[in-house]
Amino acid sequence: MTGLSTLLIVVGLFLVGGIISFVKQQMPKSLVVLLSLGAALCLVAGVMRLEVWN
Repeated sequence: MTGLSTLLIVVGLFLVGGIISFVKQQMPKSLVVLLSLGAALCLVAGVMRLEVWN
């Protein structure tokens, strides 16, 4: 596991926490969707960079 993949996964999980917080605060749906897209991209990029796939 490299440092960049770890960083991407941690940032993705941080954004997931932000999604939960924004939904509880009843923020606009477009903002929640944008944040969820960013979280999904970070998590997918972090998982794809793992060295397990080689």
